Amino acid sequence: MSKPHILVVEGNPAATRDALAEAGCRVPGPLYADTLRGLCPQVVVRILAVADGEHLPPGVGLGDFDGVAWTGSAYNIYDDTPAAPVPGIKAQVELMREALSAGTPVFGSCWGLQVAAVATGGAVRRNPKGREFGIARGIALTQAGVTHPMYRGKGPVFAATAIHFDEVETLPPGALALAGNAMSTIQAAEIPWSGGTFWGVQYHPEFDIAEIGHYGRRYAEGLTREGIFSGPDDAAAWTDACFALKASPRRDLAWRLGVDADVLEESRRLRELDNWLTVMVLPRAGRR
Repeated sequence: MSKPHILVVEGNPAATRDALAEAGCRVPGPLYADTLRGLCPQVVVRILAVADGEHLPPGVGLGDFDGVAWTGSAYNIYDDTPAAPVPGIKAQVELMREALSAGTPVFGSCWGLQVAAVATGGAVRRNPKGREFGIARGIALTQAGVTHPMYRGKGPVFAATAIHFDEVETLPPGALALAGNAMSTIQAAEIPWSGGTFWGVQYHPEFDIAEIGHYGRRYAEGLTREGIFSGPDDAAAWTDACFALKASPRRDLAWRLGVDADVLEESRRLRELDNWLTVMVLPRAGRR
């Protein structure tokens, strides 16, 4: 089997990536690349900063990849309108259509799911229930999700690291909702379109407990305004607990944060990505 080649689409422009790095967060593109390499050491990864106008080099097409993985993003996809276009958003919607039309398997976290939904005829909105942050709880598989290969080895109800204000409001025709919870009816979906297949989730399997802690620190002021934290001290205590739990598997911290093996055991946290590699990407690489 030839080495699998995966294109990671970085969802954020350079300014956002720099701000995340300054706050101690991992830049999403490299984080995704490292996560994929951890699951499949032989994988060859290229990161594409589409939001900065970066393109594949001449002679390289999306069909040359065995998979495309889409990161999260601070963009709001509905901000791109005919009256006020946002090039960094528009380019990603167009690239998603191109990737699916090329027949390349695509996986996306959070923003990636939203891009796929809009690119194929669905709709995304600001969640009227507010932001889901930290741990998305009570994610339950739908009837389609229970038997879907993306969820092989996953429990029927689970928790996952998450940060999002937007959600998929409607899926395009032919798509399958695979999971949902009290915050968002669509927490995961399969979208077949133009010969390609997208698998995606609204949460962030690539984020461990420390990574979501860094996001808590970065957005502490806004999260406090939204009522998720009661104030600066509460935000600092929560983020410190995330970091401490990453450093040592303490039962008291896990209880305080309300997390279990779904988040703390890497193999369970990354099950969806691992299944995507096994079911969709590696067989394609093997046919080359």
